[in-house]
Amino acid sequence: MRKLLALLKPLIKLNYRYPAPVLIFFILLAVISGFYATRLAIDTDLASLLPDHYESVQALDELRESVGGETPLEVVVNSPDFEANKAFAEDFIPRAMELHYDRFNDNYVNRYEYRRDVEVLKDYAVYLATDNEIDEIIEYLEDELERARLEANPFFVDFEDDFDDDKEDEDRLRRFDELYNELVPSEYPVNQDSTSLVLSFFPTGSQNDLRYLDDMFDAFEELIAEMNPAAYHPEMIVRSGGRLERHLMELDSIISDVITSFGSGITAVILLVSFYFMIKLIINYRRGHQRHRRHSLWSHLVRFPVPIMVIGIPLLISLCLTFGITYFALGTLNTMTSVLFVILFGLGIDYGIHFYARYLEKRSAGEPVRSALLNTYDSTGAAIMTSATTTAVALFVLIFADFRGFSEFGFISGLGIVLAYLAMLFIMPAIITLFERYKLILINSNVTETTGTKKQRTKFPFARTIFVAGTLVVAAVLFNTDKLSFEYNFSVLEPEFPRYEEFRDIRGDINQTGRRNPAYILADTDEEVRNILQTIRQKKEDNPETTILDVEALQERFPVSPEEEQHKLGKIAEIRELLEDPFLEDQEGEYIDILRRASKVTEPLDIEDVPDFLKNRFLTRDGEIGRFVMIYPAVGLSDGRKSIAFKNEIGRIETPEGNVYHAASTSIVAAEMLELMRDESPYMVVATFVMIFILVNIGFRSLRWSIIAMLPLLIGLSWTFAAMMIFGLTFNMYNLVVLPAILGIGNDNGVHLANRYREEGKKKMFPVLKSTGQHITIGSFTTMLGFAGLLLTQHPGLNSIGVLAVTGIGLTLFSALTYLPSLVQVLEDRNWIRF
Repeated sequence: MRKLLALLKPLIKLNYRYPAPVLIFFILLAVISGFYATRLAIDTDLASLLPDHYESVQALDELRESVGGETPLEVVVNSPDFEANKAFAEDFIPRAMELHYDRFNDNYVNRYEYRRDVEVLKDYAVYLATDNEIDEIIEYLEDELERARLEANPFFVDFEDDFDDDKEDEDRLRRFDELYNELVPSEYPVNQDSTSLVLSFFPTGSQNDLRYLDDMFDAFEELIAEMNPAAYHPEMIVRSGGRLERHLMELDSIISDVITSFGSGITAVILLVSFYFMIKLIINYRRGHQRHRRHSLWSHLVRFPVPIMVIGIPLLISLCLTFGITYFALGTLNTMTSVLFVILFGLGIDYGIHFYARYLEKRSAGEPVRSALLNTYDSTGAAIMTSATTTAVALFVLIFADFRGFSEFGFISGLGIVLAYLAMLFIMPAIITLFERYKLILINSNVTETTGTKKQRTKFPFARTIFVAGTLVVAAVLFNTDKLSFEYNFSVLEPEFPRYEEFRDIRGDINQTGRRNPAYILADTDEEVRNILQTIRQKKEDNPETTILDVEALQERFPVSPEEEQHKLGKIAEIRELLEDPFLEDQEGEYIDILRRASKVTEPLDIEDVPDFLKNRFLTRDGEIGRFVMIYPAVGLSDGRKSIAFKNEIGRIETPEGNVYHAASTSIVAAEMLELMRDESPYMVVATFVMIFILVNIGFRSLRWSIIAMLPLLIGLSWTFAAMMIFGLTFNMYNLVVLPAILGIGNDNGVHLANRYREEGKKKMFPVLKSTGQHITIGSFTTMLGFAGLLLTQHPGLNSIGVLAVTGIGLTLFSALTYLPSLVQVLEDRNWIRF
């Protein structure tokens, strides 16, 4: 590293000789990069966090391309009077369909769903049932017929406990009820008491175009207000919303969180740095000879922004370059990388703090500007390069992860660290030179202290106690690692939106069935569809702990050949014959009446006569009947472990013919992402640690000093785990990415302290702590403040990143300031220190 520093040293001289051209060049470059950086969009799609070659991602892309995935804008109309709700809906629909979007020169929506034509389905309810469902109906009727015959026998006495039979009948009736309600819903999309009615409108624009979505919801809300729902009924409430609005809220929330964390985090960093350097400059200025004090306190106060300008300008240049390159390399940000601007601001400023603080010490010692710049570069350049390199490499290691949450975070943050380091060492000297020329930095050479000075402390107090206590905490953590847990529940990591919850409450239980969140398997032929259905049903039957609730495809509901039509009609004739039996023909009841109507069918149903609201579930984007199988989960997929189990059971299906198919759904992608991240994170942490150790060893050229420099990191990380156990903090899919970052960031403290101690020599730890200790404290605080901005975010996942980062960086700093000096003191006492 010394050779590399010597090779780059002429750049410092270039900064001093031509400060204005150097600064102007990089500012222009930053402006160009910043222009492209502002065009970065945020992609919240989970599928984008997995590589394109993953089969689950390819299957999901194929599904979206073939079937589509439109999410409608919903309008719920709620009042005690159903007729008033219907009147409002029928007046609202034509006006909503005419809402025009000037930006696209097109209407906001192109179709809607409202009233359902269900009469034909009541006639063909059994015709659209599967063979298994029809067989259950036949079995139920046969049992009813047998019971009716037995009850008609005056000599029959039931000596058997028929509790199990009754339960089996109830299960059949429940399944039939669910099937009928699925195939033949209510005419209008209403809740159970008909107080809420829902209209669905399908957008013409992209669901990732935030401006379009904002404008569309604004237009609908304006139309609702204009129509005055209270005129239809005094208690009427009308709201637009649904999953589409939640998607918009999530994007808006992330953008708002980025702005909030950016504003609060950067403001705190700026104030901290400005106060620190103002106080440092005033103290150094006052230490100088009295006859050289030409400036008043006011002169220092008006220069309050100078330090942050000296450090902030090169940092902003590096950030613009970082995100400009990101635009061309990645094109978008994801949920985890969306907040990296403020994090990199807190991270990158450290190198400027170390360089500028050391430069001020050199200047206060009486060195001229050029000499102070070059000597600062020589003295602190190696430590800054080592810490920047280790942090960057720690983050770059993440690039090799398949999980894009890791790899993209590692690429952007590692790149940002490298560019921040280069900007601080090779752009900041130009700014310092310009500010010195215009007397914006007030320097007064310190007076050398001679007699009567207080003897400086040489021994670190309570060294052995701190060393032993810190080591015992590490041992306790090692024996209790099982208490560190991982949060699998996706729902607790998602932000809550009161407006969306209010909409759901008003909407009620419309269209709520047990069959939700299906996974899809695409096939090429009808025969393949049947083979897949048979294979999945066999899987379900063979697995006592199955996660499969049900599986269906249009091909087994709707006969597509004359032979299949006649087979289905034959089954219906069998039901009709059972219902016409003298023992059943006089029976009455809701289900019997439904079956009587549905069993009168003697002609096949034409596909054109199937209502659109039912047919659309099985159609492709091109309007053709889709060949795909829908698999419904029997478990809640918000639990990551259950989601992984569902993925493992149906993610890959191999039929007896040897054909392999892959299921597609966002829940499967989320499960694979969770599994991948969980599997990769230990390797990422180990690889990061190994790379850091190699680089530190190269920098120190001593195994002994490499271990000493890295011990605060290991101790601080162990203390972090202890704090997580005590306060019940958990790892999750968001904050796991912080662990490698803590390794890289936390390592800086030990490197700087050990490097400066080697310069100063034995019994000099206190002077080191007073100088370099201040620098690393301010540096760590700025990094913590950068992450602390995330503590103000509404997104629980992003918030957890802030909590873990602040805890980890804070404790690695604390261990550097306490455990490392204690360790050095113990080694000094035993004369084990070697230079």
